[in-house]
Amino acid sequence: MSLLEIILIAVGLAMDAFAVSVGAGTLASMKDFRSTVRLAFHFGLFQFLMPVAGWFLGSTLQVYVESIDHWIAFSLLAYIGIKMIHESFKKEESQKENPSKGKNLIILSVATSIDALVVGFTLAMLDVNIWYPSIMIGLITAGLSFLGIWIGKKLGMKLGRVMEVVGGLILIGIGAKILVEHLFGL
Repeated sequence: MSLLEIILIAVGLAMDAFAVSVGAGTLASMKDFRSTVRLAFHFGLFQFLMPVAGWFLGSTLQVYVESIDHWIAFSLLAYIGIKMIHESFKKEESQKENPSKGKNLIILSVATSIDALVVGFTLAMLDVNIWYPSIMIGLITAGLSFLGIWIGKKLGMKLGRVMEVVGGLILIGIGAKILVEHLFGL
């Protein structure tokens, strides 16, 4: 897997966290720097851990699904991408509590990183070493989350939804590329 593909996957996965961060940035409870760092750090941490967990799960099942792994990779990435695009059109209720504290922080961290678990599973099917992609996914997510909060403070909610659509399209494109490479030996 090339560095560009890893970066594109990381950016695609980070779009959920970015969109949530833009929304969080609009809240009065997120005005201090400590809240910004805490939310961005946890989003990045969970996005790092979930692919690792998915990879270990996928590695144990790989011998059973080797002949269809490219279809699994395509299906999972396309599903995640379509889901991200669909969810970008849903109206979100504004959250009054600080999303960088307590159960809100954990719930948002898990919710924005579930897709990374599936990607980790997919990377195991493709026999990719998980550590470098996971580190990149975590760092890019943390950076984009930090940026998202800042943008949220400046611009509001509109940009977050657009970025979620872009992230979904990126994941669908990578899934299609994997499928085409395996089917046609490119």
